[in-house]
Amino acid sequence: MEFEDLYQEIILDHYKHPRNAGEIKRECTSVEHENPVCGDHIKLMVVIDDDGIVQDVKFIGTGCAISMASASMMTEQVIGKSKTEAMKIIREFVEVMRGDESPDALDEHGDLTALKGVVKFPVRVKCATLAWHAMKNALNT
Repeated sequence: MEFEDLYQEIILDHYKHPRNAGEIKRECTSVEHENPVCGDHIKLMVVIDDDGIVQDVKFIGTGCAISMASASMMTEQVIGKSKTEAMKIIREFVEVMRGDESPDALDEHGDLTALKGVVKFPVRVKCATLAWHAMKNALNT
């Protein structure tokens, strides 16, 4: 199996079986973001404890496979992290997607490696970063 085929399988798996999809029923920070160009939409719910640790993240959304898979992967990356650690991961991911950082920076972040190819398609970068921008806003609330 080629690397690109493997990456497509990872993206499709997160799209078809999103991690942390659903709603948080207790008090949480909630933000919504939309990409009006393609219609991707996400509602992100975040619980941060008194020590600044991301305890839970859930999302509901509609959009393309890249948008929803990226949201799923993002939740796995930030749960259990401090706000500072989560912001560092967000910053690094967005910099890679913008071409400001080498795509190889994603290699240390598990399934995020599958999104390295998005950089080659600038029109899809907004899809891949939608949930990440929402998470950044939630952390800054």
